[in-house]
Amino acid sequence: MRRLLLVLVLLAVAGLGSFWLVTAPQRVAVAGDKALEAPGDVELGRIVFHAGGCASCHATPNQQDRLRLGGGLEMKSPFGSFYAPNISSHPVDGIGRWTTADLANAMLRGVAPDGAHYYPAFPYTSYAGMRLDDVRHLMAFMRTLPPVEGRVRDHDLPFPFNIRRTLGVWKALFLDVTPVVDDPARDASWNRGRYLTEALAHCAECHSPRNALGAIDPDRRYAGGPDPEGKGFVPNITPRVLKDWTRGEWAQLLGMGITAEGDYVGGSMGSVVKNMAELPKADLEAMADYLRSLPARESPPRPGR
Repeated sequence: MRRLLLVLVLLAVAGLGSFWLVTAPQRVAVAGDKALEAPGDVELGRIVFHAGGCASCHATPNQQDRLRLGGGLEMKSPFGSFYAPNISSHPVDGIGRWTTADLANAMLRGVAPDGAHYYPAFPYTSYAGMRLDDVRHLMAFMRTLPPVEGRVRDHDLPFPFNIRRTLGVWKALFLDVTPVVDDPARDASWNRGRYLTEALAHCAECHSPRNALGAIDPDRRYAGGPDPEGKGFVPNITPRVLKDWTRGEWAQLLGMGITAEGDYVGGSMGSVVKNMAELPKADLEAMADYLRSLPARESPPRPGR
């Protein structure tokens, strides 16, 4: 009996040890990296900021200045409610004391400065494809923004989703940290569009269905799906539905929110358009080039149909 008990204890210890190793945070940058901490380009960082949609989640709700990043927006999901944090330059309530390495680890690996895992409601699953230089430029821009006082409340998540360490297992299963690199067989515009769409603008995060664990279904990427907040159905944006859209019509949608049929987009896409309107026309056209090249994919069935 004692031998059996000893074996069970050893197995439990081995299991806990394996869990701890598998779920350990994986960083992409270390503090003090001189190349990473070199000053970035503020104007390039402004483009990264708007392409990345930072204001859509982190701007303080119910105020007009989209550069006051006090957070607080509630994002409902099947797993509970997430609250976007304060990412202003405030040294206590925001990220004013962060290094560029801290920002890189957060955006590319979903790891907080203290080593805790971030939930993928923060779309680091797409940002993981970013270039480190763009993180450097983004930090340069964010340091020019005003500090905002006030800490945001904790996420409202039931057990077991409130145990952050388990996110290490989720990352091992679903987080692809392969950077988005240029395809030499494609032209510069298509490659720029791919980088913007897949990494910075993280378009697939909303326009793709997800599995039971909240990860994007790779076979139906961009084919639309249920809105995570339960507000209807996000449209399919592959050529299966939008095959006749021209480059100009796509750029018009992104920059002005006007569809090829002359309608205006609504809902959360309205906020996306505000971000995209800040990008150069060439970037909008580059995204159009990439989106028009996506494989045609069938939309997932809608509930009740």
